[in-house]
Amino acid sequence: MKKLQNVTIRGTKEGLTLHLNDSCSFEELKKELQWKLSETSRLHDGDQLITVKVQVGNRYLTEQHAEELEELINKKKNFIVDSITSNVMTKEEIEKMKQEQEIVSVTGIVRSGQVLKVPGDLLLIGDVNPGGTVMAGGNIFIMGVLKGIAHAGCFGNSEAIIAASVMKPSQLRISKHINRAPDHYDEEESKEMECAFINEDNQMMIDKLQVLMHIRPNLTRLERGR
Repeated sequence: MKKLQNVTIRGTKEGLTLHLNDSCSFEELKKELQWKLSETSRLHDGDQLITVKVQVGNRYLTEQHAEELEELINKKKNFIVDSITSNVMTKEEIEKMKQEQEIVSVTGIVRSGQVLKVPGDLLLIGDVNPGGTVMAGGNIFIMGVLKGIAHAGCFGNSEAIIAASVMKPSQLRISKHINRAPDHYDEEESKEMECAFINEDNQMMIDKLQVLMHIRPNLTRLERGR
């Protein structure tokens, strides 16, 4: 009977993908991973870094186990871990994901010195005054005038967007990207609702709201027919 491989390595355009067996012991997994990485490393000479994506299937990884896998892979020449993914989530992770997918609706004005922060999407029916700040783990929708600071995707989501009826911010942030206020503001050019987003070149852009159907087609969570 052919022995089941605990580690399968596949090459992609982006680097390597490791598929790890989720039914063997963790020590068996590490032992085979160590051997196969050593063999694969010999085939990749030169100084170019190779990104490695790790998929562990239905195995739950503790933080310590994830660190051990990352350390084992990063020790090999030219290899660097890009991500480690598992199909198994803790109740805490599921609850966090649920919160980040919720839309929080707030009616009022965010005044100078105030900070309004939500884990998911924010729908603000009101203005953000100069000196006021709104932050969201997801998207920010402002049905009013944005004159303060708006920070969408504050936990690292660069796909988040910021939309406002009147876009006159002192600062815009999406994930780690920052766009300061323009030197001038033309009232005549800003009669339509606008949005800010990160484009394919990793640059923050401000455009009419209508572009969202093209650049973020999956923005809405509503399903057709419901």
